[in-house]
Amino acid sequence: MEKQVLGRTGRLVSVVGLGTWQLGADWGMVDDDQARSVLDAAFESGVTFFDTADVYGDGRSEQALGAFLADHRGDGITVATKMGRRTDQVPENYVLANFREWTDRSRRNLGVETLDLVQLHCPPTSVYSDDEVYDALDTLVADGVTAAYGVSVETVEEALTAIARPGVATVQIILNAFRLKPLEQVLPAASAAGVGIVARVPLASGLLSGRYTHETTFSEDDHRTFNREGKAFDVGETFSGVPFDVGVDAAARFTELAGSALGQDLTPAQAAIAWVWQQPGVSTVIPGARSPEQARLNAAAGDAGVLGPLFTSGVREIYDDAIREHVHDRW
Repeated sequence: MEKQVLGRTGRLVSVVGLGTWQLGADWGMVDDDQARSVLDAAFESGVTFFDTADVYGDGRSEQALGAFLADHRGDGITVATKMGRRTDQVPENYVLANFREWTDRSRRNLGVETLDLVQLHCPPTSVYSDDEVYDALDTLVADGVTAAYGVSVETVEEALTAIARPGVATVQIILNAFRLKPLEQVLPAASAAGVGIVARVPLASGLLSGRYTHETTFSEDDHRTFNREGKAFDVGETFSGVPFDVGVDAAARFTELAGSALGQDLTPAQAAIAWVWQQPGVSTVIPGARSPEQARLNAAAGDAGVLGPLFTSGVREIYDDAIREHVHDRW
């Protein structure tokens, strides 16, 4: 597994990490034993960066990671959590007293004294420009509550606002073959500032695996069912905001590209993940996994050879033809 420095944290992390939203909620049921087997498989495959949030299963994902961490002290693992979405999404809630309460809960769930990295979890846009918010986050670092802080964002503009702040170590943003806008300004700005980029939703909620058809359905407790219109949270988190049928057709083109242009023995999902982490400025990419096999296959993308400009040209063609009109001006 290739490794890179995670922005201003200074930590060396695997270029393919593991997102653990699915181990908590909103992707169908994953029991505790299954969650642990996914974490073990990812680590055994070279993954050293794990992303979670206090809201995933209301702490269930953090707790699963905490039990896992207890058996891996000193193994070079970095855990990033997120805070702020267990309460009303209003700017006045983003204050030091709440930050202390939220991070104390995450520290208990994870079984650690100091969080490796805490990220604001897609707060209201005005929060990214609030000096007092960053003063409060700096206080958490000074007090040893967290070693570093970052932000998770929905839009390019939010990312650029955060990157300009000297204390921001990382920015987490959706980046995949169906969401190319961050390539234009966000990645260059992050590289220039020394800010790490954590790329989430690299498979567009599974679309880029090439496994879905127009007839594919998902369980009622899966956000790919209940959030297609953005009824629960930002619709861009579900299929990257691409209408499902449009995405299925575009994914078929991506699968063809992956099979014909690579010269490597990669699945479409592995090609999609490898392409993301190979973009200049990306520190790590965090696909999710609901089974040990999926975790191992995803991690294998961290050892892929360079996909090259022809592959990128193919990605851009699919995006411009089929996807751009649906997402580019929204996020």
